Amino acid sequence: MPAITKETIVHKPSVSPNIPVVTLPKLRKIALAQQGLIKTNPYGTGLTAVESCIAQIGYVQIDTISVVERAHHHVLWSRVNDYSAEHLATLVASKKVFEYWFHAAAFLPIQDFRFALPRMNAIKAGEKHWFENIDKKLVRNVYKRIETEGPLRARDFADTRKQNTGWWDWKPAKQALEKLFMQGDLMVVAREGFQKRYDLTTRVLPSSVDTRTPNISEQAKYLVDTTIRAHGFAGVRSFSYLRKGKELRVAIKQYLDQSVEDGLHTIIQTPACDQFYIEAKLLDKKLRASRRVRFLSPFDNLVIQRERGRQVFNFDYQIECYVPAPKRLYGYFCLPILYADNLVGRIDCKAHRKTNVLQVLFLQHEIESDEFIKALVKELTAFMKFNQCESIAIERTSSAKLRGRLKKLLNAA
Repeated sequence: MPAITKETIVHKPSVSPNIPVVTLPKLRKIALAQQGLIKTNPYGTGLTAVESCIAQIGYVQIDTISVVERAHHHVLWSRVNDYSAEHLATLVASKKVFEYWFHAAAFLPIQDFRFALPRMNAIKAGEKHWFENIDKKLVRNVYKRIETEGPLRARDFADTRKQNTGWWDWKPAKQALEKLFMQGDLMVVAREGFQKRYDLTTRVLPSSVDTRTPNISEQAKYLVDTTIRAHGFAGVRSFSYLRKGKELRVAIKQYLDQSVEDGLHTIIQTPACDQFYIEAKLLDKKLRASRRVRFLSPFDNLVIQRERGRQVFNFDYQIECYVPAPKRLYGYFCLPILYADNLVGRIDCKAHRKTNVLQVLFLQHEIESDEFIKALVKELTAFMKFNQCESIAIERTSSAKLRGRLKKLLNAA
């Protein structure tokens, strides 16, 4: 095991004496480095950087909310400065990444396809339900049309409903498409706007991809290895995040116990006694965070597990679009603000694409240094351009003084 230095360890008599205590600043830097957020362009630029980024962080969550640029584009832009939506579309078309489910809808590296098979097989077998009362004949007919005609979208099928009760009320053919997709018979080969185009998996999946269904031990290893690679360290509950099943949790714990015995991972704790598994060699890394500001998506891999955010960043965060308006503290779609190696505030933005204005509805911050304000203005300007806007309108900040300073600096930019 690599040596653990004095810089890394703080011994506290109140914590478990046999488990080393690692400072939160050290853990934050490790987490940010593994997430590609500690320095500018850690993966390089362009298409290869986007592919490398997805491979490193394991998945990119897809979301439909478009108050600002959608989550999957936002996550990648935060790590690859010259990212554009065409990069992701190209990776899908070239079969380097695919759409399926991680803990939610996501883009994943194509080499991870086999680890989606347990869910696909369970849905096909009826163990997991996805439109369980769907017309089986319709499902067969939809599959046959794609087999015969090639890739199709939901809009290429007639709507047989007498009444549409809302955006969530998919027409029968759309339900059939999603059923076939979730059980692995179809894959998404392109998106046109937010419309998916589906084709047969047998025609899409490269022959080089491993299609052996993993056993429970292999699935556990995949989840642990992916999480550790993406985050550097994790608590035992993080590895099965939003996944059900005692058998999987037991297999994860068995793999962790064995990996600790083999020296692959070690157990550490924070001064608050939160315990994590970590790849031991990461503790020896000398890391320094660039002093820049980033606005993160609410679905960013760094913050999606809210408990981890509280433990490591002392940041109590929730996305407030699901909170009743009178109870919101920071705004409908407030974004976490990352500065250097910590989360220091929230910003609620709305991109008005018809008028090309990025509206800052509310900015909550914990730092007011000149260095932070200048970095904040730089990120606001970059975020404005990323959202295809041409100007910024600042409505409200947690400090009236900050609002004036920001407007002055933006006007001078």
